[in-house]
Amino acid sequence: MHIEDFRDYCLLKAGATDDMPFGPDTLVFKVGGKIFALTDLTTFASINLKCDPERAQELRERHEYIVPGYHMNKKHWNTVLLGTGISGGQLRELIDHSYDLVRASLPRAVRAELAAQEAESA
Repeated sequence: MHIEDFRDYCLLKAGATDDMPFGPDTLVFKVGGKIFALTDLTTFASINLKCDPERAQELRERHEYIVPGYHMNKKHWNTVLLGTGISGGQLRELIDHSYDLVRASLPRAVRAELAAQEAESA
């Protein structure tokens, strides 16, 4: 997956926005003001994604390209090393999981607004 594909895929999500709050080298994707993905624009060597803690541990044990989240809460975040064997399909699924976790944590009114956006675009 190229950086443009990653950005396009993240922005397909209802309510997703991109921002650079940590400086010009870090691209951050949010939903409802909460981060669900981030990457280094300079190298695009890895992506940090939120993950259910039990699943995060299981993924780290099964895949050498998934490690505890760099500069993140290691219980809830994974760093996915790109160019090391992860398929595009698996990466998209991990992005979906991260987005879904963050979206589920949003207030009910925000979730309803996102659902309405999805219904309009369908």
